[in-house]
Amino acid sequence: MAVARWLGRPTTAPAIMDRVLVALVPAVGIAALLFGWQLLVHCVVALAAGAVFEALCQTLRKRPVRPFADRSTPVTCLLIAIGIPPSAPLWIPVVAVAVAILLAKELYGGLGRNVFNPAMAGYAAVLVAYPQSMTLLHATTGATALDAFRFRGGQTLEDLAGNPAFGMLAGAGFEWVNVAALLGGVYLMAVGVVHWRIPAAVLIGIALPAVAFYDGGSSASLGSPVFHWFAGATMLAAFFIATDPVTAPRRAGHQWLFGIAIGALVFAIRAGGSYPDGVAFAVLIGNLATPILDRLRHASAAA
Repeated sequence: MAVARWLGRPTTAPAIMDRVLVALVPAVGIAALLFGWQLLVHCVVALAAGAVFEALCQTLRKRPVRPFADRSTPVTCLLIAIGIPPSAPLWIPVVAVAVAILLAKELYGGLGRNVFNPAMAGYAAVLVAYPQSMTLLHATTGATALDAFRFRGGQTLEDLAGNPAFGMLAGAGFEWVNVAALLGGVYLMAVGVVHWRIPAAVLIGIALPAVAFYDGGSSASLGSPVFHWFAGATMLAAFFIATDPVTAPRRAGHQWLFGIAIGALVFAIRAGGSYPDGVAFAVLIGNLATPILDRLRHASAAA
C-alpha cells in the first residue's frame, strides 16, 4: 500500500513536492557519497534555515506558523545544498536560502506567485557574491572537469581523458550525480509530476550547439553532447529546475522554446562565460522570458 501511494499521481501541491523530494534522494545520496558527508551537513543547515525564514514570513503576515506545510521550501533547500561545495562555510547555504525564501519567493507573495526559481536565485546570489567559497575543487586535480575543459590550453580531448577530474562520461563524480538525477526525473515523469517536454527541450538545447562545435576532440572542440549532458548540474536543471510549473511557460510550444533556450544558454556559458557551469543563470534568464511567452499566449487567445 505504501509503495502504491508513491507510484500514484499526486493531486495536491504537498503531494507533488513529496514526490520531488523522493526523486531528489538518489542524487543527494550519491553526491554525499562521492563528495563528502559535509554535503549532508549543508542539507541540514539549509533545511533549518528554510524552516526559520518561512516561519518568520508566516508570522509577519499573521498566518498560522506551519513551515514546510506545502513542502516547496525543502525542495528549494535541497536544490541549493546539493550545488554548494562541501568545503564551503556553513553560512553560505544560510545566505542562499535567505535570498531564495525571503526575496525570490515570499517577497512576490509566496508559492505560485514568484517570477524566478527560488533555488536558482539563491544559488546565483552566493555564486556571484562569494565565488571563492563556491569553487568546488577536485580532490586530486584541484579542478572539476568543466574547469579543466575550459582552461585546457592546447590539449585535445584525448589528452584530457587521462585527467583524474574526468570519468567515463563527463566529470568524475558529477556524471553519477547526473545519472541519479536522470533516474529521479524518470520517476517524476512516471508519476505525472513532470512532463517530458521541458526536460527533452533542455537536453536538445544543450546537444544542438554541442554537435555544431564538436569536431571529434581537437583542442578547439567544445565537448560532445554526452559530456555536456552528464557534466555539472545538467540533469537537475532538466528535470527538477526548469520544470518548475510556476516559473515555466504553460503552452506546449512555448515550453519547447523555453527549454531549448535554457539548454543553449547553459552550453554558451560553459563554453565562453566566466563560470564553468551556467545552469543557474540560464534558468533565471529563461524565467524572465516566461511572462512574455505567457502574455503571447493570452494575446493569441484574445485574437
